[in-house]
Amino acid sequence: MDASIVLKHVSLAFDDKVVLKDVSFELRPGHTKVILGGSGSGKSTILKLILGLWKPDGGTIIVNGKRVDTMSEQEIMAVRSDIGMVFQEGALFDSLTVEENVGYKLYEESMHAEKADHRVQEVLGFVGLEEYTDRMPSELSGGQRRRVAIARAMASKPRILLYDEATTGLDPITAMTVDEEMIKLRDFEGVTSIIVTHQLRDAFFVATHEAVRQNSHVEFAQADPQKADEAEFIMLKDGVVCFEGNATELRTSSDPYIRQFLS
Repeated sequence: MDASIVLKHVSLAFDDKVVLKDVSFELRPGHTKVILGGSGSGKSTILKLILGLWKPDGGTIIVNGKRVDTMSEQEIMAVRSDIGMVFQEGALFDSLTVEENVGYKLYEESMHAEKADHRVQEVLGFVGLEEYTDRMPSELSGGQRRRVAIARAMASKPRILLYDEATTGLDPITAMTVDEEMIKLRDFEGVTSIIVTHQLRDAFFVATHEAVRQNSHVEFAQADPQKADEAEFIMLKDGVVCFEGNATELRTSSDPYIRQFLS
């Protein structure tokens, strides 16, 4: 099966500052890649390159079979239409209701109103906020805003979702609800995702758990260790990949930098 996202020997620098150096990895459809690293290590830069917001100085970036690093701005719009983005803080429109926020892209694309409204209700139901359609973002808790942001990102049924520090600033219990939405999208919707974070608790939970339907509700169970490669980790240090592997390999690494980061 062809990879959904491929980076080959990608490098980027601003003047004398190297942001990424010879970064390579692949992400298969329906799988998750968690990107870890300290502040300024280049984590969010990878998302900007995948979206085509920035161009690398060298290397190749392929998204859903299309090489994006050589595309024009007009050409890359079609690729972006198949990518959903969840930002830190949610980045909702303060003047729009929950329903209007979630359906914004659908309405912009002139989807038939009845069909768009049905999709909005469907995704709000998926994240457990179907009763919040008329609320304003200011009336929501931090966790609810992030879940609305996830609903908005998935409304147009993108095959790829990118999460940029989606749980930063949330208390552990609230962050867990966001983690569970990420797992549900991967396991029930087959969404391919990249999670950029420095929240280790959230990263390991998503990487090591799976969603299981039990009658009318969903439970989150420890995943089969044989499936550990389905949520691989990448760790960046000064723009270089210093680790790639599964949760067990990360936890047991003897690399001094990794040991310090995990502690």
